[in-house]
Order: sequence, then C-alpha cells, then structure tokens
Amino acid sequence: MPSLHVALVGATGTLGPAILQALLRASLKTTILTRVGSAHKIPVSAGSEALLKVREVDYASHTSLVSALDTVDVVVSTLGFTELFSIQRKIIDASLDAHVSRFIPSEFGNDSANPHVRQLPLYGDKIKTQEYLEAKVAQNPSFSYTLLYNNSFLDWQLQLGFMVNLKLHTATLYDGGDVPFSATRLSTIGKAVVAITENPDATRNKHVYIHDIAITQNQLIEIAKRIDGKEWSTNVVSTADIERKSHEMLKSSDPAEVGNAALGFIARACWGTEYGGDFSEKTSNKLLGIPEMNIEDLEKLVREIIGITGAIQQQVDQDIFALANLVASSQMLQVGNGQAPIDSESVDKFMGSMQAWAQDMKVDSNVELYRYIDMDKYQ
Repeated sequence: MPSLHVALVGATGTLGPAILQALLRASLKTTILTRVGSAHKIPVSAGSEALLKVREVDYASHTSLVSALDTVDVVVSTLGFTELFSIQRKIIDASLDAHVSRFIPSEFGNDSANPHVRQLPLYGDKIKTQEYLEAKVAQNPSFSYTLLYNNSFLDWQLQLGFMVNLKLHTATLYDGGDVPFSATRLSTIGKAVVAITENPDATRNKHVYIHDIAITQNQLIEIAKRIDGKEWSTNVVSTADIERKSHEMLKSSDPAEVGNAALGFIARACWGTEYGGDFSEKTSNKLLGIPEMNIEDLEKLVREIIGITGAIQQQVDQDIFALANLVASSQMLQVGNGQAPIDSESVDKFMGSMQAWAQDMKVDSNVELYRYIDMDKYQ
C-alpha cells in the first residue's frame, strides 16, 4: 500500500511536535501548514527532511488551503481554542475540494461527547466542528473523520503543575482527590494518530478514546512522597463550585479572569464524576496497539519530572517568565467573551525567541513556556 500523505495543522503548539515526530517516525509523508509570515521554527529531527514539507497558507483563502492540501490523504488539526471552529471549518471545506479522505479535528482532551461536558462553554467550538463534520460526511461518503480523546496530557500537565505541583509539593484536590481520571503522554497521542491512519476502517467516523493510565490525584501525591519523602500541602475544592465561578468569570473583560474560567471548565470536565474523565471502560488502546502504563511506569515518569523541574528552574530568564504569563492569559486562554488576543506578529516574535532560548538551554520550549507560569492564580 502506498504511503499516506498527512497534513498537520498546528505543528508548533503543545501537542503538534509530538504528533509530527510520530508521523515522521512512521515514515509518513507530512506537510505542515503554517500561517503566511509565521516565525515559528518547525521541530524536525535529523534524517526526516525528505519526508517533510512546510506550506505557508492564508487561512482566509479557500484557494490557498486547497492548493496546500493537494494529494493529502489525512488532515490532523491541533489548533488551540481561539477561533477554533472558524478556522477548522475553512480547512474542512478545503479538504473536501482537495479530496482528502480523513479529517482528525482538534479534540485531544476531555470527552466532549459527554452531555455534561457539552454544556460547558469552553467546548462550544469543538461541538460545532463535530456537527459540521457529521453534516459534511453525510453529504460526501468518501470523506470521513475520527475524533480522538485522551483527557489530560500526563507528562505536560505534571510538568505544568496542573494535576499536582511536583515542584512546590502542593495540590488543589478536585472533589477530594480520589476521582480516577485518564491521563495520556504527548508521545502516546502521537502514536495513536499514526495508528488511526493505519486502521482507517475501524476508526471511520468514530469517537476514539485512549489513555496511558487512569489515576487519582492522591495516588500521584503518594508516588511523589515515595520518591522524595517531602510533605504536601493540599486544598480540597468542589468542581461544581468551580464551574459556577467559571461561568461568572467568563463574563469578565479581564483576560486573567477568562483564563481562570477556561481552566475551571477543564477541571470540571476532567474530575467531575459525571463528566466522563475516566476512559477505563471505553478505550481503544487495544485496537490501536497502545499498551497502558502500570504504576511502576508512572513512578518512573514522576521521578524524571521531579528531577527535570529542579534542575532547570533556576535558569529561566525572568523576562521570558513574564511574557509567558502574558501570552498564556491573552492568547491561549481567551475563549467565549469576544476579547481580541495579542496580535499574531507579537506572538510569533516571542515564540521565535522562546525557541531560540530553549535550543541554547537544550530544553523543550513547549514545556518550559508553560512550566513557569504561576498556575496558582488560575486555581
């Protein structure tokens, strides 16, 4: 069977580099779509250049998108929440005219098929995308989609301090901290995307669930205690209270308040007992050939993250720290209230500087950008 041609939209975000690496390791011809004039550097491993093409596109131009998707079989989108449906709708329309056979939209998180999650405003654009895809598939039988859910990013969120804060030994325990939730490494998500391309019939127009492990916050804390022996400070909160407060904060014109709301909705979707954050009974790991982690594997990962966090923390430039907060609150976390994000040129310049700094430091810029954001103000 000839090798598939995959287009990746969003290769420089949090998840994009992991998916790109998985595609290239599978020797899949890959085209990265990047906005015209973007200063982002594409993270390409040595020896993969022959498989990779970068195409600048104007997302407002149907012709530009159709041309970029010529000969593409599968489109994978890892775009963020900002204007998600508006942009993905244009890419879907172009995919149809370019005769793309499979579209994998930007889900990669909480179970937005869950009726309780669907009521949270943060997921509105994802739901609109789902409905748009369903309508287009009904009209075009040769076109299809796969929705991939992984709940939380295991490694990235542990480094960020969102599940529990391994750096400060603190945790906000949602609904007591004993709620099991699915967690998935970025690399595992990349492998799942490749597996979907290898199993087109079994994943056609399906909601596909994966995870590395289902765990609780208190179990994570116990693992950390076994590793470094330090005591933890915890605060128990109700996800129902968080949801109520998030709805109020979403009305604010303050970007930081909107950021609070976004993270509050994510916490509700991840840890709310009726919100489907534990995928244990419905994973497609076996279908996709993805083994689950055991507690020993998880302990090894936590040990590695504790070591990395301590080694790099003191080397972060304070200007980068401040600007990372600005980008996070004004660009990544603005949803639902019509606030304009930081202009894209400023974001591109900052991200270029961040990537250059990370290369000099020999660290992952996507991890470092968010690890040093003060998450306490979002909890």
